[in-house]
Amino acid sequence: MPILSPSDLSEIWISSIALLLIVCQLPAVAILLARLLQAPRRYPPLKPQSPTPDLLGKVSIVVPTLNEAARISPCLEGLGRQSYEVREVIVVDSHSTDGTPDLVKRTQAVDPRFRLIQDDPLPAGWVGRPWALHSGFLHSSEHSDWILGIDADTQPQPGLVASLITTAEQQGYDLISLSPQFILKDLGEFWLQPALLITLVYRFGATGSAPEAADRVMANGQCFLCRRSLLTDLGGYSSARNSFCDDVTLARNAARLGAKVGFLDGAKLLKVRMYEGALETWREWGRSLDLKDASSVAQKWGDLGFLLAVQGLPLIITLTSAIGFGLGYTSLPLLALLGMNATLLLIRFALLWGIAPSYDFSQANAGWSFWLSPLADPLAVYRILLSSLRTPTQWRGRQYSLGHER
Repeated sequence: MPILSPSDLSEIWISSIALLLIVCQLPAVAILLARLLQAPRRYPPLKPQSPTPDLLGKVSIVVPTLNEAARISPCLEGLGRQSYEVREVIVVDSHSTDGTPDLVKRTQAVDPRFRLIQDDPLPAGWVGRPWALHSGFLHSSEHSDWILGIDADTQPQPGLVASLITTAEQQGYDLISLSPQFILKDLGEFWLQPALLITLVYRFGATGSAPEAADRVMANGQCFLCRRSLLTDLGGYSSARNSFCDDVTLARNAARLGAKVGFLDGAKLLKVRMYEGALETWREWGRSLDLKDASSVAQKWGDLGFLLAVQGLPLIITLTSAIGFGLGYTSLPLLALLGMNATLLLIRFALLWGIAPSYDFSQANAGWSFWLSPLADPLAVYRILLSSLRTPTQWRGRQYSLGHER
C-alpha cells in the first residue's frame, strides 16, 4: 500500500470537510431559493389611499405607551392626519413617568378622536405590551369593525388607515400587518440592522409572500390590523399574553383558526425609528428575532441551523476556501464549496437592492455602510443564537423574573 504524503493527507482531510459542508448546506440552499423565487409573485407594496364614505368609523386604533415622550409626537401627528375612517384613537398608557400622558392630552384637546386611558396593574402571566393592547381592545367601541394596533415609535403617513382597510376588505384579509420603512442614521446601525432584517427575509420570504403554513406566518405589531370579530374569537390578546413576540404569536393563532393573514409591504405608508444606534439595535431588537415564543423548539433550532447554513457561513467559507486555493488545495469538493458559498454571498449583496426601499436614507450620516451589511451576517446569526438561548428579563422598561411564564 502506498504511503500518503502529508500534503495528500491534508488534501483528503480538506476535501472531506468540504463534502460534509456541501451536504449540510445544500438542503438549506434549496429552501432559500424556493422562498426567494416567490418574490415576483408577492402582493405589491401598499400605496396611500383616500377614504371612501363606506369606511366611515370603521377603525379603532390602540397605541400602547410606556415612557414614550421622546418619540411619540410624530405618531400622534400621523394618526391625527388620518381621515374619517378612524372612529377613535385609544392611547393606553402604562403609568409613564416622563410626560407621555401630557403629550396625548394636548393632542386630545384638538382632536376629540383621541382618548387616554391607563391600564390596570400587569396581571401575572402577562407581558406589558399585549396587556396594554388587550386593555385598549376592551375599551374600544363595538361599532368599529377593525382594531388597529400602532406602536408609539412609528410615523404613520397620510392614507395609511384607508389603504389598510380597503386592501383588507377587497382582498378578504382578516388580519394585516405591515413592514415599515426604517429610519436609520449612524454607521453602526446601517451596517448591522439590515443583516438582522435579512434573517426574517430568509426564514419567511419577502413581505407580501404567501406563508407556507400557519406556523410560518410572519407579522409586525408596529402596525397590526385585525377584524374585531376575529380578535373576539381569539379572546383579545390573551392567547399571546405571555409572549415577547405577541404579534407573531397572535397572527399564527389566527391563521390556525382559518383566518386569512397577510404580512405586506408598507414602506410607503409607515416609517419607524426603532432604536438609537447599533448597540441598542443589538440589545433590543436582536433579543426577539428568534421568535421562540411563537415557535416550537424544533422550529426555533431548525431556523437557526438554516440561517447558519445560508447566512452565517457563506462569508466565512468563501474567505477560507479562497485561502485554501491560494495555498494550493484545488480539489473538486473545495471548488464546489467555494462556488456555492460565493453564489450565496452574491445573492446576499443583490438582495440589498431589494430591501433598499425599506430604508429612509434622508437622515443617514453613513448610509454607505448599508451596502457593506452582508459583512455583518455572521454577527447577526450569532445574535439569533444568543436570543434563542436566553429568556428576556427586561422589556420596554419592565423587569420580568426568570421564572416568568412564557
